[in-house]
Amino acid sequence: MDALLRLLQENAALKPEQLAKMLNLPAAEIAAQIKTYEDQQVILGYRAVLNEEKTGADVVSAVIEVKITPERGGGFDRLAERIAKYREVRSCYLMSGGFDLLVVVQGANLREVASFVSEKLATIHGVISTATHFMLKIYKEQGMMAVEEKNEERLAVSP
Repeated sequence: MDALLRLLQENAALKPEQLAKMLNLPAAEIAAQIKTYEDQQVILGYRAVLNEEKTGADVVSAVIEVKITPERGGGFDRLAERIAKYREVRSCYLMSGGFDLLVVVQGANLREVASFVSEKLATIHGVISTATHFMLKIYKEQGMMAVEEKNEERLAVSP
């Protein structure tokens, strides 16, 4: 991966001037390269990684394993893109193994996520089965630790 992309992935809040100093390049060149990456959809967007437990947001997250029937001429893509367009869906991945898609969803409560699965997702023609797994606690989110590390000092063990 290119050094500019690596730096932006680690901290998207860095300004072109800061990135230019880090990469020993002109700021105008960095800004132009970022614009090119955005135009080519190499960079899809920017967002802060939040610890939802500390924001007080009442959000229920789940990962859903989905088995689907591939469509003639479209394979898995058309159905996956249709599922990905729902507002509840945060991420959607084609997977290898025992299921075809891994769908990450969020809702205001358990009932909202369950309704999405039973009334929207499972009723789509081509969806064979689903298995929903609710996320209970986040320890690490997008490479960032979500739990505070505890400095537990242990007593030295002596013979």
